[in-house]
Amino acid sequence: MRQLMIQPDLVWYNLQSGPVRGLHGYIGFMLYDIAAILAGFLLLIWSADRFIVGAAATARNLNVSPLIIGLTIVGFGTSAPEMLVSAIASLNGNPGLAVGNAIGSNITNITLVLGTAALIMPLNVHSRILRKELPLLLVAMLLAMTLLQDDDLSRPDGLILISMLLLLLWWMTGQAMRNRNTDPMDVEYSKELSARMPMPRAIFWLVLSLIVLIASSKLLVIGAVDIAAAFGVSDLVIGLTVIAIGTSLPELATSIAGALKNEHDIVIGNVVGSNLFNTLAVLGIPGLLYPARLDAGVLDRDIPTVFLLTIALVIMAYGFRGPGRIDRWEGSILIAGFFGYQILLYNTAI
Repeated sequence: MRQLMIQPDLVWYNLQSGPVRGLHGYIGFMLYDIAAILAGFLLLIWSADRFIVGAAATARNLNVSPLIIGLTIVGFGTSAPEMLVSAIASLNGNPGLAVGNAIGSNITNITLVLGTAALIMPLNVHSRILRKELPLLLVAMLLAMTLLQDDDLSRPDGLILISMLLLLLWWMTGQAMRNRNTDPMDVEYSKELSARMPMPRAIFWLVLSLIVLIASSKLLVIGAVDIAAAFGVSDLVIGLTVIAIGTSLPELATSIAGALKNEHDIVIGNVVGSNLFNTLAVLGIPGLLYPARLDAGVLDRDIPTVFLLTIALVIMAYGFRGPGRIDRWEGSILIAGFFGYQILLYNTAI
């Protein structure tokens, strides 16, 4: 059966070759791909939450402090969907999807996730560790921009980004050990991670969620690549839009919950931590697994957009003349930035 194309003239030709069977077959494939994407997202969200629960409970049973768990394990867990999707897309030969997922998730986290949380409750920054992480996020973005200036994501680029991630984790662990029981974020994480779980149950959730994360990421990538091919758009665009928004849903859910509980530092810390992981790990993975030239638009549209948004986040949250604060009107601007970027992407790429 010939593949049904989107262009009107080719649609007519293929329908003439098989007027009913061709159309029904095409619709069937599309429905399968859409179902694969939806199922992939649902399983990703569920397994990412279970992964954090299992990993955090395992660490708690090993007497790891709540602040270390929050800064490392929770940050890793909320970015686990992006990392798995990036790895599987790269192994399948779709590095554009992985790059789009990394950049698009950062844009979505700053605009949609943080903007929504700020609309629910103006966010105040009290954590000293978070104030140190904000400039580090800007440094990570500058590093990524510098490495990608040659329009190429190479294996050395990926190695540098992953190495910086390891250094970041070492720094976060040291900060958590020095500031436990004194940093405001420690109080918030202690409250969130107060419930204990037996070690066998914690390990069960950790292993099961990791298996489901891998399977759902595979399912999501298959559906996304097929949809991109059907509509004639690049893997990069699908990564920047559908995949980025879907894999950012765990961050959106935790941020809304945190805002409702007045856990302001956790809300902003989750976004900052997730963006650090996305910049260094999710962008570094395709460099290591599938070095490739960047798709058109990354350097002149997507990288500048996420860099400007990162600067805006640092200015809003750092608090140069006192505690940082993201007000509702700033949250409205961030959400407007999300829709503005989608329009820009449509006009320049789609």
